[in-house]
Amino acid sequence: MLNLMLKRESFKVAIFGLGRVGVTTAYALLLKGLTSELVLFSRDIKKAEGEKADLEHGLPFYPRTVITATDNYEDLSGCDLVIFTAGGAQKPGQTRLDLTHGNCDILKQTIPKIVKHAPKTLILMVTNPLDIMTLEAARLADLPEGRVFGSGTLLDTARFRLHLSKAIMVNPTSIHAYILGEHGDSSFASTSMATIGGKPLISFPEMSPDHIKWAIEETRKDAYKIISGKGATYYGIATAVSHIVESIAKDSKKIIPLSSVLTGQYGLKDIALSLPCILGRSGVESVIDLPLSLDEQALLNNSAKTIKSHLDEI
Repeated sequence: MLNLMLKRESFKVAIFGLGRVGVTTAYALLLKGLTSELVLFSRDIKKAEGEKADLEHGLPFYPRTVITATDNYEDLSGCDLVIFTAGGAQKPGQTRLDLTHGNCDILKQTIPKIVKHAPKTLILMVTNPLDIMTLEAARLADLPEGRVFGSGTLLDTARFRLHLSKAIMVNPTSIHAYILGEHGDSSFASTSMATIGGKPLISFPEMSPDHIKWAIEETRKDAYKIISGKGATYYGIATAVSHIVESIAKDSKKIIPLSSVLTGQYGLKDIALSLPCILGRSGVESVIDLPLSLDEQALLNNSAKTIKSHLDEI
């Protein structure tokens, strides 16, 4: 008889910061059964214990996971992945870049402690301003290249594909088009190579330049609309993060637009921006050099310039 008690492969994940994004991410990971052990880390231990109890009540309905609530860095020992969601959230009227100073201070206090107790972990940054946080976390962690990266423009890309799909009634998963650059207002759509089922995006009769422009504008405004309506975004980003975690856990080598520290791509270095990356169990394995058009390269450089203008706030 098949032994149903065989253990799943060990994959220990910690969520550092239990605001709405952190907790929703924990829920998404549990529903997908992606972790063997899930650590809920918060400076407020009562909050962590309460979230643990609530999440544990769903254990009869998803694959068994050991859940730990803690405010002790020692409990991060053995982590394969730390998802960093701690920090101040964007408020109505704020841009993501407005959060730079306060959230960088949090990184300085926490990232060295995380790496001290989990020196072999990957670190996935979700806190905004995402690209600056990724760059600073990579500097503070001093881990090998590719082990610190950010959720990048994956959610922006998903929003863009959704808006494009409304014009031609095709499932957005069949649309291959990226939002790249900053996870913020200077992001841009790489449409020169975008395809639907192998066919160039613009060649679809229903897909006019005006509709593409509208989809880009809607994508850029989406987060502001949600924050204005309900105070914060968390379902979309939690789902996107669970997709990233699944690629790591299964070593699936998916190509995902992530924020990583560039090392000369397009002439850029010492800056974190989103480009398509091959992602697996060891983290970002490589960054894909796309044949961007001259206009798109200019937009990428503009994103880099925008981010660099805020680096003195670190």
